[in-house]
Amino acid sequence: MNAFECVAPILRVKSVRAAIDYYVGVLGFQLDWGSGGLFASVSRNRCPIFLSEGDQGHPGTWVWIGVNDVAALEQEYRAAGARIRHPPTNYPWAYEMQVEDPDGNVLRFGSEPITGQPYGEWLDMDGRIWPASA
Repeated sequence: MNAFECVAPILRVKSVRAAIDYYVGVLGFQLDWGSGGLFASVSRNRCPIFLSEGDQGHPGTWVWIGVNDVAALEQEYRAAGARIRHPPTNYPWAYEMQVEDPDGNVLRFGSEPITGQPYGEWLDMDGRIWPASA
């Protein structure tokens, strides 16, 4: 049986160089390869993301990334000037926040939900708030 190793989403960007600057300088990823071309790989821990200039994908892609502590990540990202699209919010599936890159791609970072806390509202792709459910 084949074993799956990982997922590496490919995000379409206007400029690989600008995207690398944001992912490395603001979001704390490292450059793996591809700093001078139209395609690059950045990663943080075991989480790779490919960046493709003007090709392979659609603007505004959403990616979910599991992390240990969303609250701590929010503090790190606010201090670095990240674009927090929606602050950490408790949901049945995770305690999750949305971070937007300069090209409108949305990274959904989530850790374990907070037990005993109510669920919050959802911010959809069009910026509309959906009320909390159950």
